[in-house]
Amino acid sequence: MNFRLTLAGLALLTVACNRQQAITASSKTDPGYVDAATCAGCHAEIAATYRKTGMGRSFFLPTAANKVEDFTKRNTLFNKASSRYYTMTEREGKFYQRRHQLDPAGRETNVVEVSMDYVIGSGNHARTYLHRSPEGKLLEMPVSWYPENGGYWAMSPGYDRPDHQDFRRPVAYDCMFCHNSYPDAAQVSDPGSDEPLYGAKLPEGIDCQRCHGPGKAHVEAAGKAGAKVEVVRAAIVNPKKLSRELQLDVCRQCHMETTSLRLPNAIRRFDREPFSYRPGQPLSGYELLFDHAPNSGFEDRFEVAHAAYRLEKSACFRKSEMTCLTCHDPHKQETPEHFNQVCGTCHATAHAAKSQGADCITCHMWKRRAEDAVHLSMTDHFIQRKKPAKNLLAPVAESAPQYKGEVVPYGAAADPLYLAAAQTLHSSNLDAGIQRLEKAIETEKPAGPEFHTEMGAALIRQGHPDAAVKWFEEALRRKSDYRPALAKLAGAYLATGQPAHAIELGEKAAAMNPPDSFAITDLANAYLQMGRPDDAQRFLDKALALDPQLPDAHNLVGLEALRRGDPTKAQAAFQEALRHQPEHAEANANLASLLAEQKDYVKADYHFRLALNANPEAAETHHSYGFLLTLMNRPVPAQAEFETALRLAPRNAQTHVDLGDLLVTRGQLVQAESEYRKALSIDPTNAEARQALAQVTTRQRR
Repeated sequence: MNFRLTLAGLALLTVACNRQQAITASSKTDPGYVDAATCAGCHAEIAATYRKTGMGRSFFLPTAANKVEDFTKRNTLFNKASSRYYTMTEREGKFYQRRHQLDPAGRETNVVEVSMDYVIGSGNHARTYLHRSPEGKLLEMPVSWYPENGGYWAMSPGYDRPDHQDFRRPVAYDCMFCHNSYPDAAQVSDPGSDEPLYGAKLPEGIDCQRCHGPGKAHVEAAGKAGAKVEVVRAAIVNPKKLSRELQLDVCRQCHMETTSLRLPNAIRRFDREPFSYRPGQPLSGYELLFDHAPNSGFEDRFEVAHAAYRLEKSACFRKSEMTCLTCHDPHKQETPEHFNQVCGTCHATAHAAKSQGADCITCHMWKRRAEDAVHLSMTDHFIQRKKPAKNLLAPVAESAPQYKGEVVPYGAAADPLYLAAAQTLHSSNLDAGIQRLEKAIETEKPAGPEFHTEMGAALIRQGHPDAAVKWFEEALRRKSDYRPALAKLAGAYLATGQPAHAIELGEKAAAMNPPDSFAITDLANAYLQMGRPDDAQRFLDKALALDPQLPDAHNLVGLEALRRGDPTKAQAAFQEALRHQPEHAEANANLASLLAEQKDYVKADYHFRLALNANPEAAETHHSYGFLLTLMNRPVPAQAEFETALRLAPRNAQTHVDLGDLLVTRGQLVQAESEYRKALSIDPTNAEARQALAQVTTRQRR
């Protein structure tokens, strides 16, 4: 019995990847920003103290001068969850993260080394690193440095899990929005693309204009001879002179995150670009905030960007007119004495009676370990009378509990279209949300393509790509070049067995500028399914030229090589996909099948197990693994794999035949006969099942 390597049995990417895409309009008007260094000309002292704050040091290039990490000792980290080793090194003034794994023989495999091109985070709580790809993507790196206990390396937030994104996690514009000054408009790609690209010149650190707004008019007013002070001041936003709500919104733009879990926390309005918020504007005109429903068990979860969210729970906040600026001067670092004085303005008696050496923060705003970044301890801004009876700094394991329930507006009442879309975006309340979104679209009649696209995407998440098609088509009727709808409709066509239609739309998406390596890969996938390997290879070459580490593209290169009868090239391509994404389910399954055909059963077993760990619902992989276990003379687990495959895909005739063959070898002829009959009921022309049935019935008569 030999392993059957057939293209039909290999793990093809049957659906285009469902990636979240930015949905924004593009504007070319001058936003009015100036070089932040200009501010220091008139405000030298403020600029000097601000540069020492966490915001002033939020984003920078790593150099020997600003290095605080140890790249020579304790610089190797093993992540048990993903079975990956990381080593941080320094060579010739540059810094790197190197990842490797160990194969079944204990040898290094899946080795990748990536340069650390930017640091994001001041180091007060953490330093995380970004790599700049050749095409201009910024990619978050899996290991961060934390200053606790003298400093140590550990996994970046969200990475202590088996299926983390390693060196492939893109820094979206929404991430850059809070962690740095706005990039110049010429330094970012079309904000309507899901491929966030950045130019070579990026600002370093959050600058004055994030809180004061664009400074061009202010600088021009100050430069005029005889300029009046009141005119100069009126040309820039002073947050202290804003209303309470607008002043809070300046801080909320980055410090108000109801949750980092998939809910969603916020939806940016579809007519707003990522870097279009201006201080002095209502934040609700830029984005809408959402939260868990009351009494859902998430009320006391503590996260990194919770400062405003937790503060607004406090009686001090609710019973006064305080804002963030009541306690914080953003231009400098405050001392405990400063906070004591601020508290004393309302709590004079308590302030006078406080214990010698104690301070208000220590007693009423404790440091607490963040549950979404477990190596960070931060001040909880929920001001409370008594400290909770638990160790708030105790180590906790990283976890991301999934929320299922109603998504509710935070703050002002939400537009019914956005509120319905929020139910579906991360599948928190998917089924009910789909009904609400359909009704909201019918009632509100939105003119643009965005909500129709969201409706189609929700149906894809629900497992109904056939129903999604009409919604994407309607979105494109409203805007024929709407990139998100083009990509998603191509994926829906592919999922419903219409690769020709997928190709037609994929060609349009792939031709857009800037080029989208994901859309190009999906187009190659469609061509491969249509049996057009030359076209598939052409677009795979294009995708990999843009992004050489695309695992999906390498997996498809392997499949195309098998179609051409080149198993050596196929094996190299599958291994390259796994070098960039070791848990890639399809590449592991395909490599396992190839190794099994080569009778390298031990390695094949290893890769089948990796494939099933990544995707336990893959019926064909369970089937192929069962066949391998049969060849390895392990009948009990082989039978379990066949039975799992049939539970997932009961109409697969070949699986019934293979299970029947295994049952014959175990002497279970009656059960084997039943499997052969099931195979023939599915496929009456199956000669293998008919012959086996004849043999098993003859043996039983004997």
